[in-house]
Amino acid sequence: MPITKYLEKNAELYANDCALVELNPEMRETRRITWKEYELTQPEPNLPYRREISWHIFNEKANRCAHYLLERGVRKGDKVGILMMNCLEWLPIYFGILKTGALAVPLNFRYASDEIEYCLNLADISVLFFGPEFIGRLEAISEKIMQHRLLIFVGEGIAPTFSESYFMSAMNYSSANLDVEISDDDDGAIYFSSGTTGFPKAILHKHRALMHSAAVEQKHHGQTKDDVFLCIPPLYHTGAKMHWFGSLISGGKAVLLRGTKPETVLKAVSDERCTIVWLLVPWAQDILDALDRGELKISDYHLEQWRLMHIGAQPVPKKLIEDWKKYFPHHDYDTNYGLSESIGPGCVHLGIGNTHKIGAIGIAGYGWQVKIVDEKRKEVAQGQVGELAVKGPGVMVCYYKNPEATAEVMDNDGWLYTGDMAQMDNDGFIYLVDRKKDVIITGGENLYPVQIEDFLHKMEAVKDVAVIGLADKRLGEIAAAVIEVKQGFKCTEEDVNNFCMALPKYKRPRKIIFAPVPRNPTGKIEKPKLREMYRTEDPFASMTSGE
Repeated sequence: MPITKYLEKNAELYANDCALVELNPEMRETRRITWKEYELTQPEPNLPYRREISWHIFNEKANRCAHYLLERGVRKGDKVGILMMNCLEWLPIYFGILKTGALAVPLNFRYASDEIEYCLNLADISVLFFGPEFIGRLEAISEKIMQHRLLIFVGEGIAPTFSESYFMSAMNYSSANLDVEISDDDDGAIYFSSGTTGFPKAILHKHRALMHSAAVEQKHHGQTKDDVFLCIPPLYHTGAKMHWFGSLISGGKAVLLRGTKPETVLKAVSDERCTIVWLLVPWAQDILDALDRGELKISDYHLEQWRLMHIGAQPVPKKLIEDWKKYFPHHDYDTNYGLSESIGPGCVHLGIGNTHKIGAIGIAGYGWQVKIVDEKRKEVAQGQVGELAVKGPGVMVCYYKNPEATAEVMDNDGWLYTGDMAQMDNDGFIYLVDRKKDVIITGGENLYPVQIEDFLHKMEAVKDVAVIGLADKRLGEIAAAVIEVKQGFKCTEEDVNNFCMALPKYKRPRKIIFAPVPRNPTGKIEKPKLREMYRTEDPFASMTSGE
């Protein structure tokens, strides 16, 4: 059945229970709450901006959105885009789109005007919902994108001249459930690849994949009605939304938090009584650093109900989790691996209770198969490095309108070849070695940057690190380590070189760069950007120390 049925079920069973909370610590409450919204914020003016809706109101808002879209000519199979920051309107609009039988197409909120135009055209988007933060970017391309396309402004006040107001229109439509027939085999959504290697690809998924992602999340993390999920990452990405699907399937409350500062996260967990939190590596490290420096004290917060911290989207340093367990020894922990092409997290996961295998991404997730193959796509022997492939109900249909790119990563048997290099230990646990395209070949030897990064993360002064390959006349490539130093610590090139003496000589970085490590909104290191930034004819140019 389509995932929209879970929303309708929750609206019946848990009508007045809280479904979603929007929490923005950096915004004060100045606007009028409309359209059957209500809030629990006390009237004191200095409290953070907070709104919430019940499951009944959530479903009503989705239905009004759906009826509004149908009235505006949207039909089954059409593509409807969402370009909005996380807010209380985001998910009801997403479900309203699905209820019409149209495909929901979320867009990255960091896209520039040209990227927005590219994605609108690539995915054949006929309607676009957008928030006030994007008026300028859309205005710059409005003349080119308005033809045969409806732009809908989701915000207070007067809509820009090139759009119509959602709040002024949709509230007048029916709140009744729809009778549009939707099956598991119908196309459900298009997501875009993270775009770290150029303009993104459009990834087509069926409703079956959306349903499977919900089942995977609930199976892996055991959400119940009593759980409260703290959602920090952007909802346009599969990771955040598919983790929230565990709350949807169980009828639990979720908190949409705008902000990633350590004190913001801990206060949200404390005030909202959150039990499950999904973090990215930088956010978890920031919390640990703040605790280490004494800027935060666990005793100042109500955290006893917090049962699970899990991380995904990138390799997780073993030391980070070891340090985390020192502060939060009662926490369950899980690592989640996935791609937008596999409907996000969970095709591989560590599994709660497998902390003795921290460092691995884990084993095949619920309903998934995995294998590791060589360049001819033949399975390698256990322990050998090869490309990770996955298969299951969450694999994409295709890259939309790009059969050549689809053929590069999928075969006729339904296997998706991830581009990630990995190896399996004797217990069947999989360890990421690196991205296939990020492997460094130096003097004929393959270097896997993730292995070097994991090693350097053990240095106390290192907050974040990225290892990239730079051109070298003699060796072809050399390994360069870009190191971001923790606040209050000092680290020199000599310190790093001395620490790396424990590595085999060919694995030691030949160049040390002290600088911030850029990551995209899903937490992945932007290595193409780093390679472009530090491309030089002199790979042994001296760098200053960081502190």
